[in-house]
Amino acid sequence: MHENLTNSIEQYILELLEDEQENFISLRRKELAERFECVPSQINYVLRSRFTPEQGYLIESRRGEHGYIRILRITCESPEEKQNHIDELIGREISFQKAHKLLAILQERDFITDRERLLIEISLRYNEEIAVNEFDLPPKLRCRMNAEMLKRMLKGIMLI
Repeated sequence: MHENLTNSIEQYILELLEDEQENFISLRRKELAERFECVPSQINYVLRSRFTPEQGYLIESRRGEHGYIRILRITCESPEEKQNHIDELIGREISFQKAHKLLAILQERDFITDRERLLIEISLRYNEEIAVNEFDLPPKLRCRMNAEMLKRMLKGIMLI
């Protein structure tokens, strides 16, 4: 799929979300594909790559003649909601690469500052180096350690 088409579809959906009073919009995949003169699978690609939970969205989809796509913007008003969202995003294990991507998205969403992101990344990188070089820990255990450390650091930041 052409990047311009992907960007155009994403921008159109974002504009619809901005115009909506609620935190969600409902669309029909077929109508969206017709609007952009593409196949429905291209709409699916945009939804899977640009509207993920990490980026602050949930997708509800129902196929068939009366099918729809509902895009819900995740809003985290209270610190508890933010912490629960973080727990769900990180899960029990996370690789350093996925943690790096997640931190960039959290910064874009104003959950953390650029400085906080940098400090967490430095800590995770140091933790990773020790786990590999000093203790020769297996990847699965390193990912568990990353997840626990990342959760604790993000929760600490959000409580400030």
